[in-house]
Parts: sequence; C-alpha cells; structure tokens
Amino acid sequence: MAGTPTLAVVLDGLSTAGLTTGCRHGVPWYVAHLGSQIVSALSTPDRPLADGLADAIARVAELHPGCDLNNPGTPSATVAILRENSGSIDHLVLADSPVVFDGPDGISVITDLRVDEVLPELKVEVEQYETHTDEHREALQKLVSAQRQVRNTPEGYWVAAAAPEAAKHALSGTVPRVDVHAAAVMSDGVSRLVTEYRMATWSEVFDSLRSGGPCELINTVRKVEATDPTGRRWPRYKAGDDATVAFCQW
Repeated sequence: MAGTPTLAVVLDGLSTAGLTTGCRHGVPWYVAHLGSQIVSALSTPDRPLADGLADAIARVAELHPGCDLNNPGTPSATVAILRENSGSIDHLVLADSPVVFDGPDGISVITDLRVDEVLPELKVEVEQYETHTDEHREALQKLVSAQRQVRNTPEGYWVAAAAPEAAKHALSGTVPRVDVHAAAVMSDGVSRLVTEYRMATWSEVFDSLRSGGPCELINTVRKVEATDPTGRRWPRYKAGDDATVAFCQW
C-alpha cells in the first residue's frame, strides 16, 4: 500500500505458486517499487490514473532490465487506486482488488473479475482439495501455469506486470465528491469476507472501518478464516490471503 493525503494505492502481488518468474528480485520487490512509482507518476493532480499507472509500470521495468521480462510469470500485481480532486474522486481498478464507495445512495463496488472467467475447470480442480496438501499444491501450480499463458492477453485478463499496455484495460472513472461519504480500497484478501465467505455485508464492513479502522476489519477476516483452516467450507488457494485496506472518509 502507498499513498498521500489525496491518493490511496493498494497493490496485491500475484502468487507464483513456487514456479519460476524470470526475475531475480521477486514479487515483494516489484510491488514495493510499483507502489512508489505510481505515487510519483500521479503527483500531478489532473493526470489520468491509467496514464500514471502505465508510466509507473514502464519505470519499474527499466529498473531490472537484466531480468527476463518476457517470462509469462514475471512479477505482477493487481492495482486499486483512489484519488481525491477538487469536487470529484477518481478511481481505477485492474484485476480483483476493489474500490468500494459508501454514499447517500448506498454502496457501490468497482471491481474487475475477468480472471474468474478463465480456466474454470482448473479452479474447480484446486478447490476440491484441502489447503496445505500436496494435491492442492500441485493443482494450484497447474492453474497458475495455465493462467500465465493468458495473462495480459485479449483472451485472458489484465494485471500490472512489465507491459504498460495493461493500464489501458483498467476500469476507471470519476464520481462527484458529494456522492461519497467514505471509500475503501482493498485487496481481495479482505473483500472475500463479503464476496466469498458471506460473513458480512458491505454496510457492516464500513461500520467496522469506522469503529476500529482497517486493523479491526482484517482481524475479523482472520478470525473467520481460522474457523476453516483447511478450506473445506470456503475452498480457496491459501488458508489466508494478503489483506490490505486503505479507508478514506470525508
């Protein structure tokens, strides 16, 4: 996560499932540098978010030219950005880290679920095994290997990796400031409390954020996951995914 008083950026590095990436730095390095480059690229308030993201992706690629950036498993991340301007709020989502608005007309969720539309049969294979088993690990590697072949292609889905073109495929927009009371920018490791576990509503998520901040919400996610450590009730890729939240209110 990165940000300024008017900008919130949440990145979620994609799992390598133990497969090679062609990069000696790794996903944490990529995420850290992409976050700082996005903040730098969007230092001009009226610059389109997609243009800033494309510039940031290109800058990070320039930082490790010795790595194989054409490797389909090159380090990558989902992206969610929120920016406050005078009288309006801009948002951008690339892959499944959502931006959620709470306003006078209720909840609005901005998310990109194109990844869910590819390779459904391999996802079913992963979900039939308990987490932390050899069968689950092998099925997950098979899925991730296949996902890499359609990642950042018209036939698949888009994430931030080494090609700036991916930014053109992000979902972005602007809403009037008066239509928003609060917003949450989060990784899918948090949003699944609502979308997959169905153990809270979005209204309850904002209640939790207002009363106890991101820590309280993330603790709730962890407590829920602890009741199903092997993924029998809620089949998933790992027992607990990375959980990040930026909470903004006006």
